[in-house]
Amino acid sequence: MIDFKGQVAVVTGAGRGLGRLYALEMARRGAAVVVNDLGGTSRGLGMDESVADQVVAEITAAGGRAVASHDSVSTPDGGDAIVRAALDNFGRVDVVVNNAGIFEFAPFEDMTVEAWKRMLNVHLDGGFHVSQPAFRAMKAQGYGRFVFISSSAGMFGMAGNAHYGTAKAGLVGLANVLALEGARHGILANAVLPTGYSRLVSDQIQDREISAGQRAFYQAIDPDLVMPLVVYLASRDCTLTHHNFAACAGRYSRVFVGLGEGWLAPEGTKPDVEDIAAHLGAVTDTGTFSIPGALYEEIAETCAMRGFDLAG
Repeated sequence: MIDFKGQVAVVTGAGRGLGRLYALEMARRGAAVVVNDLGGTSRGLGMDESVADQVVAEITAAGGRAVASHDSVSTPDGGDAIVRAALDNFGRVDVVVNNAGIFEFAPFEDMTVEAWKRMLNVHLDGGFHVSQPAFRAMKAQGYGRFVFISSSAGMFGMAGNAHYGTAKAGLVGLANVLALEGARHGILANAVLPTGYSRLVSDQIQDREISAGQRAFYQAIDPDLVMPLVVYLASRDCTLTHHNFAACAGRYSRVFVGLGEGWLAPEGTKPDVEDIAAHLGAVTDTGTFSIPGALYEEIAETCAMRGFDLAG
């Protein structure tokens, strides 16, 4: 059985929905858990400390160990306080699940600067604020696991979600870099793109007519189906890093950015606009592709196609 005995997990946005499931399952498997949640609305308004406290009560009633954190991920001080809660109460931090988030629809042309900044502040800035002090602690102990909760709205796009999609795509970039910088220190970082019925969904569809197909979809995206993937990636049994995975209605699959073989302009030429148009089929073809593990690998691959070794 995969367990978290002797480990400490920080889960942001753990008071409700998917975050609550992650926290409860890791606690059930032996982790001491910092349950972080402001207890606000799905749009980021208000605060209710009892939301995190109730999850802590569930964990402790079942014989587990947990403490509540009511700090906001949206500030550096808040992020530091969340990680400090793990270190002060349990002596270490082994896992961070960056799950805290808010949601709202807004057409791009009507989106306010304030709404844009608020969304990025919670999701993207929040991921940085919590992960940086946690990374330092993990580096010192030589072990760590990061799971960033991203979204298909960021990787594939979703109309009406420019701010949310941008923030969630940014978390993938952050996870990629932490995977590279953490590798030599025993720190792994991955991202999950979950589709699960939660408050972020229900608050958007309330008072709307739901078709039979939509109702079947909402029943299919049971949040319990997302939880196993996140908990596995957070575990010591996981050896994967620098990966993204989707979890939707019981379907688990890798999501990746691939580099097509493309069109290599003849040596010594300077292609013009018409050359790009003429070779657009090769430029856009995805029949042959690679998945670079870092920027350097893309450059090295292109150098090899040109016939020289960048390291030579």
